[in-house]
Amino acid sequence: MPTSSTEITLSTSRALGLVAIASGENYERANQALEASGFSRLRNGAYTASLTDAQAARDTASALVHRAHEHGATLVTSPRPYLGDIGIEIAARLPGTWSAELEIYSHPLWQDDLWYGLWEAGEIHQALEDHRIPYASVLKNGTGTELLLVERPGHRSGYLLGALTDHEKEDVRDDPATPRTMVLPADPGLAAHLVTHTFLPAYRRALHHRDLNTVLSALERIRGEHQTLKAIKDSGRYSDAAPLGDSRLIAGMERDFADHAWLEFRHVLEHAPRLLSRCRPAATAWPDDGAALTRLREALAHSQDTWDEWNGLRRELYSVPRTLPAHEWSQVRGQMGLAVLPAIETWLADSEAFERQVRAAVPGGPAALSAPSPRLLTARTVPPPAPRAAAVHR
Repeated sequence: MPTSSTEITLSTSRALGLVAIASGENYERANQALEASGFSRLRNGAYTASLTDAQAARDTASALVHRAHEHGATLVTSPRPYLGDIGIEIAARLPGTWSAELEIYSHPLWQDDLWYGLWEAGEIHQALEDHRIPYASVLKNGTGTELLLVERPGHRSGYLLGALTDHEKEDVRDDPATPRTMVLPADPGLAAHLVTHTFLPAYRRALHHRDLNTVLSALERIRGEHQTLKAIKDSGRYSDAAPLGDSRLIAGMERDFADHAWLEFRHVLEHAPRLLSRCRPAATAWPDDGAALTRLREALAHSQDTWDEWNGLRRELYSVPRTLPAHEWSQVRGQMGLAVLPAIETWLADSEAFERQVRAAVPGGPAALSAPSPRLLTARTVPPPAPRAAAVHR
């Protein structure tokens, strides 16, 4: 990503008047120029000056030219309206209740915060690599959906829309479930229509496939360890054919398996209920899968108390992993794994029916004709995404 010089980008807003946003490594000096010129700072880090009094507006603009030169900042006049307004206008036209907030990434390094949350592999992904993106509008619906709206680099009009997520993800360039960038027109009404009827349905399908892949990957990892443990127990020997020699070793291996299995089965407990709720076996080519889905739902119900206990621990004792010795924390997880072991075995046994039905239940298409997406059963290590910091507060 190229590092630009210190700039002050000017745009207009019907409600705010003249809006100025500073960016670059010396953005603080640009902010000082704006304050010395009579601009007022907004909560999000942008600066404004009223345009209602023509003479006062000219005086402010003249002062800014001189102050910017003194502080080494370049003035850039945007051909677009203030992005904060555009985000709000689009959000107001989307189905449900949406809000929009402008985020400012004044220092070039702050733009990197977006990498952790961006679930996108198209043009907006490339824009972050090749251009400075000093600000963006984040659209939220209050139920977990977050969209990133930026001005389209290299064009005098139009916008790019991508999806954000706090979910651990594969490399977005390799993940077939990754949503794609949508290019939006300058008109907020037309843009909102495209978001409603094209982007959001595609986004819901991407979420569906992502959640399915998460569950399948977790089950695959459990299955591998479960098969290894079963082979050792049946043969009385390690995988290298050496005899166990002590039955207590089996108990220890079972506890270790339960610990690891719980860490994976949490993904099933989190995502599978929503996926199962969309399944309609009678509408597919495999109506007999209904019995398997019933068993899977019952297994989830029998795991609910343990799942509630786990979430209670997370809420009330968030620091447990740091305060308990590692072996004691492992025992806590192992106990939960043992408690849900029957449910885990049910899910391993009926996972094929689950996969068939969930692939057939992709949102937005006829169940019986739904095309499967590629399976993602890799176990690549992915670092947990860091929370996207609000750059304007830095």
